[in-house]
Amino acid sequence: MDTNQYLEMFLEESKEHLQACNEHLLELEKNPEDLAIVNEVFRSAHTLKGMSATMGYEDIADLTHKMENVLDAIRNSKISVTTEILDIVFQAVDYLEEMVMDIEAGGTGKKDVQELVSALNKIEAGQPAIVSPEMETAATVATVEPQTVQETPMLQYDDYELTVIGQSQEQGFHAFEISVTLREDCLLKAARVFMVFGILEKSGEIVKTKPSVEQLENEDFDETFTVVLITNEDASSLEAKVLKVSEVDNVEIRPITNTSYPKSDLPAVIESAPEVAVTKDSGKSDASPKKSRRTTNAHSANKTIRVNIDRLDILMNLFEELVIDRGRLQSIASELHNPDLNETVERMTRVSGDLQNIILNMRMIPVETVFNRFPKMVRQLARDLNKKINLEIIGAETELDRTVIDEIGDPLVHLIRNALDHGIESPEERLAKGKPEEGTVTLRAYHSGNHVFIELEDDGAGINKERVLQKALERGVVTEETAATLTERQLAELILASGFSTAEKITDVSGRGVGLDVVKSTIESLGGYITIDSKEGQGSLFQVQLPLTLSIISVMLVNLDKDIYAIPLSSIIETAIIQTSDILNAHNQKVIDFRGSIVPLVNLKDIFEMREGSELEEFQSVVIVRKGDKMAGLVVDSFIGQQEIVLKSLGNYLQSVFAISGATILGNGQVALIVDCNALIK
Repeated sequence: MDTNQYLEMFLEESKEHLQACNEHLLELEKNPEDLAIVNEVFRSAHTLKGMSATMGYEDIADLTHKMENVLDAIRNSKISVTTEILDIVFQAVDYLEEMVMDIEAGGTGKKDVQELVSALNKIEAGQPAIVSPEMETAATVATVEPQTVQETPMLQYDDYELTVIGQSQEQGFHAFEISVTLREDCLLKAARVFMVFGILEKSGEIVKTKPSVEQLENEDFDETFTVVLITNEDASSLEAKVLKVSEVDNVEIRPITNTSYPKSDLPAVIESAPEVAVTKDSGKSDASPKKSRRTTNAHSANKTIRVNIDRLDILMNLFEELVIDRGRLQSIASELHNPDLNETVERMTRVSGDLQNIILNMRMIPVETVFNRFPKMVRQLARDLNKKINLEIIGAETELDRTVIDEIGDPLVHLIRNALDHGIESPEERLAKGKPEEGTVTLRAYHSGNHVFIELEDDGAGINKERVLQKALERGVVTEETAATLTERQLAELILASGFSTAEKITDVSGRGVGLDVVKSTIESLGGYITIDSKEGQGSLFQVQLPLTLSIISVMLVNLDKDIYAIPLSSIIETAIIQTSDILNAHNQKVIDFRGSIVPLVNLKDIFEMREGSELEEFQSVVIVRKGDKMAGLVVDSFIGQQEIVLKSLGNYLQSVFAISGATILGNGQVALIVDCNALIK
């Protein structure tokens, strides 16, 4: 069978099952007596083993099988769960992840796992086992003696197929070899095969075919083909059903008996098995693992499909072109004043708006795809730092645009590592301060308006602002004059400066002065910002604000001379027209009094070097924008109005243009530059 067509599906589902293993193992460490959790880990491992064997990745299947043996011994109370045992199992999951990633990168998925297999074998035998980091000790992978399925087998079976058959029989299910012979004059053999598969899939699980599925699809066989089926129905019932298919000449059903398996190698229950299924809509085969109909509702329908992300990107690009054309039509309609044209354009705008919402929602992904990696990371870092830390995750179902999701992972890793190393104290320090010896780090996400907020809060030592200020003065991050004017929050946010670190020594976790400045620059490049609130001795709160999407945004269009610029609405508080006489000067900076707050003015013509000695007007058009709790007034020539635009990159040659985050094409074909408000607010 050609498995290349199923590779992408295999990779995606393998990652899901490995993530499930990680999550349940973390739960198991907290609740070592809960065998239900062991069953969940076993189920994911078992499915991964089956998929790997079906795809031909025997190394993954073999390692997973060894891990299964340990899990089986745990749930049969032969061994007890300990941190040391879980370390070995976590190591096995790490190796499996590496092997899957290698396959995704075009490799073979092979890895030297001899020492790890030896450790798993020792655990299964009840002996102490430790995996050394150097992996110098080699061990031989235990082999399973060949087993026979029946005394005169019709088909040959590999170890995985033998295991599945044995498991099913232990649970009271039947395993049959069903040979179907079509009439010699059958013209559409593939269609008849499809119909037979459809009937048998409703009765049980197909685990093997001869010839292969690909050969059956291509009608590369004579008149007879054989299917291995696991079912709870009897042979006569199956025979009657298959014979109802047109042009089926004969059906022969042979029970698979005389199985002999070592009991220690067999799990107690069979949850699911890979199934090669011919889908009705396309006639193509589907090798995705499917849950057993014995554990799911047979009448429930699958409401989701897997779509390659590249297709969504293409769809989004095409819709962006449609948005540009929509703007052009709106511009033409406003000039022609034709009632019929106006009505049509309005209707098209409403429909395209609905379509836009649907497409943007299709690109939204829960942040749990990023958050899922952190519990295991925190566990390992806590052990490395000799600290006791509990990670709480809230709001993992909150959705973000895929583009933002792709970029936010690394900044969050830096924030968490910083919280664990600098924030949470050692158990001894916490007890001395009257705190619980286990520190708590809370990672939460939630929607607010057109933004998503991600917060990382810890109950640790907080930020020592005096020490931060001292380091900032030593490194020249701020001057003494500036330092005297800084607020408590601004002092805390000095740790976001490039190369800043208060660590006394460099470790594997932190101290090199890189990390939080990367967090700040990455978040601001996404159109967001980060703020820090900290109380010494009580803990810190890092809050990240991000836009929901980076593809289509709402902006305020403004004029600067003959050029048009776009200011994102997400940054705008309001627009105002002020008298020039109301402009004040403070510390060589023009400012205005805006609702009781002193707001600095930024003349965009000066920023973009556009001023050519023009005289000051009596009134000034100002756009009040904000970044966190900071504000600024952007001085422009005039306001044009609000519009939804498509955000386009400036390309590799214009990446460092100050205060410009991108460009867009307007309805009249003119290019408008998008102002980066974050860069203008200090």
